[in-house]
Amino acid sequence: MTAVSRIGWMAYAIALVVIALDQASKVWIMEVLRLPEYVPHEVVWPLQFTRIWNQGVSFGLLQAGHDAVRWALVVFSLGVAAFLANWARSNTRLFLGIGLGLVMGGAIGNAIDRTRFGAVVDFLDVSRLGFFPWIFNVADAAITVGMIVLLLDTLRGEPKA
Repeated sequence: MTAVSRIGWMAYAIALVVIALDQASKVWIMEVLRLPEYVPHEVVWPLQFTRIWNQGVSFGLLQAGHDAVRWALVVFSLGVAAFLANWARSNTRLFLGIGLGLVMGGAIGNAIDRTRFGAVVDFLDVSRLGFFPWIFNVADAAITVGMIVLLLDTLRGEPKA
């Protein structure tokens, strides 16, 4: 087995930071602010906090109404994170490492919620913008930004030798 590259360690560190921020923000919303479900809490326009339980995947897609689907989503999320962790291990490209770390952390953060609560805690609500009706969380944001970074890295291509 090869040693983990410097960028690989950075990807793992990014994943840990995302997991910590995601879980801390959910504790803050549920236990400190004690936000009731579906009641918007004004922050600053256009952001409001509206706590919901999401049984689907990111942004409420593919709702999981059955417990078997919940556990399948946990296994899938952890499998994706393991695949990305293995990929990050020997990576030497900065943007690829950043993207992998963001997606790994987001996948694990939401898997923790599904395991603990049976659903994901979502609360970031910018629906007042009019074009983005979904409520999401830090993990969802990390997955989305991470996928954009991975796409941009892919489009950029390998550096010339």
